[in-house]
Amino acid sequence: MNPETVKEKLKHYILTEILRNPGYSIETDEPLISGGLIDSFSLVHIAVFVENEFGVKIPDTEMTAENMDTIDAMTLRIMQEAE
Repeated sequence: MNPETVKEKLKHYILTEILRNPGYSIETDEPLISGGLIDSFSLVHIAVFVENEFGVKIPDTEMTAENMDTIDAMTLRIMQEAE
């Protein structure tokens, strides 16, 4: 699994399914939750996507705003759980 591919798939999912604005420009280090773009409830949807798309289950205790605030942070967690 390639981190850049993970980032692109996460970015696409967040823009199309969570924000419903595929034209929005989002950076991989942009704060999503603390920046007010998504809420913590969106993490549930992201967790399901991650499990279905990458076959990786991130423990519920790790699905926090602090751990999953950016696409970069999400990618890091996915890569760690995939090892």
